[in-house]
Amino acid sequence: MSKKQLTGTVVSDKMQKTVVVEVESVKKHPLYKRRYKFHKKYKAHDEKKEYKTGDKVLIEECRPISKDKRWRVIKKL
Repeated sequence: MSKKQLTGTVVSDKMQKTVVVEVESVKKHPLYKRRYKFHKKYKAHDEKKEYKTGDKVLIEECRPISKDKRWRVIKKL
């Protein structure tokens, strides 16, 4: 089974070896059928501290690295 991959924007790089990535997706309301944007933040592992706030990045699911870090940054887009 392949690992999930998401694209998002780095919103925080203040932690050591961790960046916070905000991913935007579109949902559809079950009753009114209107589409709306939905944002979710993920903590992703950044070993070399190379990604800064505002970068568009690709993140991939991985084994648990810490309590709430289950994603790894793959590359900058």
